[in-house]
Amino acid sequence: MKSFVAFGLGIASTSAHSIFQQVFVNGVDQGRLQGVRYPSYDGPIQDVTSNDIICNGGINPLVTPLSTKIISVPAGGTVTTQWHWTLTSTSADSTDPIDPSHHGPVLTYLAKVDSALTTTVTGLKWFKIYHDGLEPTSQVWGVDKMIAAKGQVTFTIPKCIASGQYLMRHELIALHAASGYPGAQFYMECAQIEVTGGGSTSPATVSFPGAYKSTDPGITVNIYYPVLTNYTIPGPAVFTC
Repeated sequence: MKSFVAFGLGIASTSAHSIFQQVFVNGVDQGRLQGVRYPSYDGPIQDVTSNDIICNGGINPLVTPLSTKIISVPAGGTVTTQWHWTLTSTSADSTDPIDPSHHGPVLTYLAKVDSALTTTVTGLKWFKIYHDGLEPTSQVWGVDKMIAAKGQVTFTIPKCIASGQYLMRHELIALHAASGYPGAQFYMECAQIEVTGGGSTSPATVSFPGAYKSTDPGITVNIYYPVLTNYTIPGPAVFTC
């Protein structure tokens, strides 16, 4: 057990973080730093009760002026996100897109808005469209797969949701120091999208802050010892049509 504890303590100080900063729609690049609200600093949010947990900002101020691009995505289409360690790092950097010690899940939420350019993100209603946690047999995490894919994560926009504008909250949670709270590191940015050709389904929603609790087993958890045989991804179930 001592070796697991020592290992966990040793990586708790690791400071190689990450920023979601680019979107591809059905494989087509929408432009680096276009249609995404991003901070200049790559640090995490650790307070699940803070408004900063919504779209970042606050302690990690967003770069202004915010992008005015709204990314068009067909319902049923695929979105690929791109993470990098910093705004200037590349895949040639050893800790890009994030230090490999930062195991944890990757998640995506949508919130319907009148305008994707709104600067007010409090009070929005979110539903989860994607998550990837732990595969217990291989002990491979969603973040591990993102690293293997050179910072990219791909998921599908549900075909049945209403057309219109949304904020897309894309997140990874690093659990390398999560045996106590605050310990888990939340990295998220929001992209501005417009869904076209959608349906009429209104998914059940959650709020941020509120969807996560400090006592959630997927937020305060020792991922090293004993070896996890299951992991409960934070937040609601993934919405399906």
